[in-house]
Amino acid sequence: MDFSFLVSEDKIKKAYKDGEFNHLPGFGKPLPKDSLASVPEELRMAYRVLKNAGYSLEEDKIRQELLSMEDLIRSCETEEEKLVLQRKYNEKLLRFRKMMKERTAGSHSQPFSGYQKKVENKFFPK
Repeated sequence: MDFSFLVSEDKIKKAYKDGEFNHLPGFGKPLPKDSLASVPEELRMAYRVLKNAGYSLEEDKIRQELLSMEDLIRSCETEEEKLVLQRKYNEKLLRFRKMMKERTAGSHSQPFSGYQKKVENKFFPK
């Protein structure tokens, strides 16, 4: 063990003895339920990484629905059926695009877009 570990452990123990942790918000209350409690243990970390990266299960669900709707539209026999499915497809597509736009709105994609183009040109010259 290194010196900094020992010092920090001693400070934590001293603060605990002095009661400095007794007045923290949530003291004595149970921890909140894990939102991923229903996910198998071996997949939880992957789900957390995806969630922290901004990926949501709802996006994936909508993406899968869009793909299945495309297949249905291609296999339609009547124009009326095709129009109804196309209308539903367009609504889902708009919802999906709005969701993706909201997800990227808070990201730093705008400042780095010039940098991204330079990297792409460097590795994939035209």
